[in-house]
Amino acid sequence: MNTITLWHNPRCSKSRAGLALLEEKGIETKVLRYLDTPPTEEEIRALLGKLGIGARALMRTKEAIYKELGLGDIEDEQQLIAAMAVHPRLIERPVVIRGDKAVIGRPLENIIELIG
Repeated sequence: MNTITLWHNPRCSKSRAGLALLEEKGIETKVLRYLDTPPTEEEIRALLGKLGIGARALMRTKEAIYKELGLGDIEDEQQLIAAMAVHPRLIERPVVIRGDKAVIGRPLENIIELIG
């Protein structure tokens, strides 16, 4: 099995549930606390490729910073990616990566599907 990486926010119940699921399955997981160590724009672009989605689909659009920055009016993918790199709180969580595939772990069934 490929290494599993979890973009994790320990203050988020869904993120904690995702980590617990991986631990229950006995899957060794590299935990990346992305609020403490924000991903670069390049890492976010690579993640979007693995997820097969656009930048906005990875964003927490109900976060106050999303509205404060006026991101709802921005269509440019690069600007949205840059905003996530500077404000990682905008990134949906949890994200689970396995090789060249990734899922947003909402609902948890997405993680189950990824790990088989």
